[in-house]
Amino acid sequence: MAFQGDVSEHVRAMEVGLGSEGSVVEVRRGGIVPGCDGIVLPGGESTTIARHLARTGVGDEVAAAAMAGVPIMATCAGLIVISKEIVEETRFLPLGLLDVRVTRNAFGSQRESFEADLEVAGFDSPYRGVFIRAPAIVGWGAGVEPLAMIEEVAVAARQENLLGLAFHPELTADLRFHEVFLEMI
Repeated sequence: MAFQGDVSEHVRAMEVGLGSEGSVVEVRRGGIVPGCDGIVLPGGESTTIARHLARTGVGDEVAAAAMAGVPIMATCAGLIVISKEIVEETRFLPLGLLDVRVTRNAFGSQRESFEADLEVAGFDSPYRGVFIRAPAIVGWGAGVEPLAMIEEVAVAARQENLLGLAFHPELTADLRFHEVFLEMI
């Protein structure tokens, strides 16, 4: 999805990971998602993203792709949009794809943005997560594997073909989460 968030940073990370093995398509309208082998929903503002997905029909395409097993990586606001439930009242319904319950701005406002070393399941060394007005996963279903925690909340989780991250992996030089996603394709 290329209508909000750190699109160019995600594109760069994907291009590095893909090398000459594939290409990145920036999706801004309907009709493109059905031809994609993987989907990245970047951060931004969750209400704006959700409204754009609904208005353009891209949200239905993303949901159909997820149900067909297409891998999806959703970061920050993207995680909120694909979640099953949002704690706070919002002006949109999430897509309900990832069986998690999230809370928005869980770690504070823009001023409280931070970086943290995360112990991630499957990684042999800590991963430095960049958190900007980040959500947190406060509950999850039986099919969800929490991959990284901060205290009692998950900040990374996987459910089959869905990878949800509360932080911004595109803002670091560490491409391990992009590599995990590309391996899912």
